[in-house]
Amino acid sequence: MTDTGQAFISTARALLRGDYLPKIEQCLERLTDDQIWWRPNPESNSIGNLVLHLGGNARQWIVSGVGGASDARDRSQEFAERSLIPRAELVKGLSQAVTDVDAVLAQLDLATLLEQRRIQSCDVTVLDAIFHVVEHFSMHTGQIILLAKMFKGDLGLYDLSLGNPRPTWKGGVAGH
Repeated sequence: MTDTGQAFISTARALLRGDYLPKIEQCLERLTDDQIWWRPNPESNSIGNLVLHLGGNARQWIVSGVGGASDARDRSQEFAERSLIPRAELVKGLSQAVTDVDAVLAQLDLATLLEQRRIQSCDVTVLDAIFHVVEHFSMHTGQIILLAKMFKGDLGLYDLSLGNPRPTWKGGVAGH
């Protein structure tokens, strides 16, 4: 279990900080603040809302739920935000959330992976909480990429010049 648990944690950390976060950052770099906060309709989220939501979710589930920090999340505000928070502030906030999540995961005692936690009114194991955050981050990263492509077309996330996709971001993993 130790090797499997360590592999699980290592993969979760690599995906969050070395795959999803850099893709989101690359998308945001190519967009204006107005594009980041654009909504196709009132019921949909902007990229800015998704970025706020990812930070809030990751903090609640990992930093608080797994790591034991106090939970001060206001989930509804993540979606209700309509002001144009500047790109640099959004990137800084999400990057800090991922750094905080990574610190909790780096110190995690593997013996706690099957321990129960109560997070967002759900009874889950620590493993479930980590899996949830990684899956959740993946889904919203895809939405952010799609919205960014609507504005900019090819985002240059992959170099296709040699036939196989090669990530253009530092630490990127082909095939992700």
